[in-house]
Amino acid sequence: MHPPTSTQEDPYVIRTDHQGIATLMLNRAQQFNALSQAMIAALQAELDAIAPDPAVRVVIIAGAGKAFCAGHDLKEMRANHHHAFMQDLFRRCGKMMTTLTQMPQPVIARVHGIATAAGCQLVSMCDLAVAADSARFATSGINVGLFCATPAVGLSRNLGRKQALEMLLTGDFIDARTALQQGLVNRVVAADAIDAEIDRFARSIVAKSSVAIGMGKQMFYKQLEMGLDAAYQYASEVMACNMMTDDAGEGIDAFIGKRRAEWKGR
Repeated sequence: MHPPTSTQEDPYVIRTDHQGIATLMLNRAQQFNALSQAMIAALQAELDAIAPDPAVRVVIIAGAGKAFCAGHDLKEMRANHHHAFMQDLFRRCGKMMTTLTQMPQPVIARVHGIATAAGCQLVSMCDLAVAADSARFATSGINVGLFCATPAVGLSRNLGRKQALEMLLTGDFIDARTALQQGLVNRVVAADAIDAEIDRFARSIVAKSSVAIGMGKQMFYKQLEMGLDAAYQYASEVMACNMMTDDAGEGIDAFIGKRRAEWKGR
């Protein structure tokens, strides 16, 4: 995948599907894929269409042009400088971000160039992330007098507190290797190897039971917000329910019989 150039007449998000993998390309290359209202709405619409579709097993979010995503569209925000607009913008963006974690399919961020402010938030809210070694990350709102409060939600759930606050308070960039060390991304590879690495990642997930993946992803995020005892009680019930699925029975029988499992999807 080589990020294309785009114009304002093109769709804000370009979807392509291949063998169970849906790629959503943010398509405002000239604006470094800034998350305008229209971009957020287009991305939300695609995610809503994908979530109930059993044919889609993995989602990849990528950016056209030279950058992954430069955050919110500051020009649009200044042109609509009233409280109601800001409330609606951040509410819609927050809904889109939480959709990434609520949908059953794992979502992988394909990061190249810069991922700043809400673009960094987008990386943090994807389930997995693969970055080019030239990628850079920042929550740079503080540089223009704006604390990145909504990006802080995702960032603080990926990084340690001091690492997250350093990014939020300074607005300084971190490189891809630092992002890997601090837990923001899963893999860092050369730019010309990023698509092959993501494909390996995605194929590994597609080969697994969609039932187990969907149940497991929902469980993972829900238990994070619980106390330890409640988390174990909830996880135990999920695992018991998972064990009763056809896929778990098939998987265990295949393992015992030393054959490849044929997932039933139920």
